[in-house]
Amino acid sequence: MLVLASASPRRREILARFIREFRVVPSRADENCDLNDPKAFVLEIARRKAKEVFSRTGGTVVGADTVVSADRKILGKPKDEKEAYEMLKRLSGRAHLVTTGYCIIHEGKELCGAVTTQVKFRELSDGEILAYIKTGEPMDKAGAYGIQGKGALFVEWIRGDFYNVIGFPIEIVIKLKELGFEVL
Repeated sequence: MLVLASASPRRREILARFIREFRVVPSRADENCDLNDPKAFVLEIARRKAKEVFSRTGGTVVGADTVVSADRKILGKPKDEKEAYEMLKRLSGRAHLVTTGYCIIHEGKELCGAVTTQVKFRELSDGEILAYIKTGEPMDKAGAYGIQGKGALFVEWIRGDFYNVIGFPIEIVIKLKELGFEVL
């Protein structure tokens, strides 16, 4: 049985689009990490999540973690509205990277990787940023925006996997198919 080591409704929704049967077991892994490199950071957290859930469930487990970065500075989930404003102001009018690390534990072996997508925001006014923050949408998302929601209005273009920007790249689904899971 496939197990998704995540409490994210977005990851669950994307996986359900492609794979019929799996169960969700949120990870209890420590997500504090002092790595500054976005790719190394997400790989470490994804591995921790997968290993923690695998220790409880066995089977095949998928863990993932996503960060937004600008100038190699990691922008996680904002802790308050002030930080959300600062993040969105930093992303305004410029390109940034969204990186998702994943770890699949299958038959006791780890298959890990990372996917990076480039996203460019149009220039945002203070009024637009403040109105968006009032929706509450940015508060539980890396980089303080959700491309699958109202945050899509800020995006000028993307280069790469759209699903990666949401937090679950298609590369994971392809890897699961290669491992023998039935993909719809």
